[in-house]
Amino acid sequence: MARLAGKVALVTGAGTGIGRCTAELFAREGAKVTIAEIDAPSGEETAHRITGAGGEALFLQTDVSEPESIATAIRHTVQHFGGLHVLHNNAGGSTSVDGNVVEAPLEEFWRAVKLDLFGTFLGCRFGIPEIIRSGGGSVINMASVVALMGFPGRDCYTAAKGGVAALTRSLAVEFGPQRVRVNAIAPTVTLTERVRALLAGNAAMQGLAEQHLLGLGEPMDMAQAALYLASDESRIITGTILPVDSGLVTV
Repeated sequence: MARLAGKVALVTGAGTGIGRCTAELFAREGAKVTIAEIDAPSGEETAHRITGAGGEALFLQTDVSEPESIATAIRHTVQHFGGLHVLHNNAGGSTSVDGNVVEAPLEEFWRAVKLDLFGTFLGCRFGIPEIIRSGGGSVINMASVVALMGFPGRDCYTAAKGGVAALTRSLAVEFGPQRVRVNAIAPTVTLTERVRALLAGNAAMQGLAEQHLLGLGEPMDMAQAALYLASDESRIITGTILPVDSGLVTV
């Protein structure tokens, strides 16, 4: 039996990379999936890929950092599919503008906090009540290995992702009695198309890659972790920050 049969899932930032891979995997495992993506062409493409393969998908253009936008996406998901069981707050990311605390532009700090932390906060704010009304389920946030280890040159992103990790633990305690599990994945460098371009000819990135005991991860590695956390196989796991990092945190 499909591992997410009968489930409704919403994945933010599902137009490309980890989000697209996860949305497609969820659909193959039986979920009805909402693609909540700010970029309409890529979001529509993900939805078409799922429906073309025989799955059920709904694309909703969504800015996770705007309360009304993410609230509308969740409301339309429930109206369209009849409930919500899995919320994957995947949207986020760092930029090359980031830096150390004394040099990084203040605008970059607020960009990272608004997208990565506030976006996750809003997804939980509007999504958790619907998961409760649907009988319980799973929230999967995206932290990062930078939330678990010292990592230079990304202080804006680190602050935001550290907040995601802390928020995840608090929400797990708050909503566990209402049958809502809240966990986070802490990915390392993942070989999306964007990251592959960054790696090309970048000595610092190549050096980081060499610290990974089992090599760099692919989007499917993160999607498989999300699938486990979304499924009933992880029914007693909550408040966990799961490193999917090729051993980087232990090196």
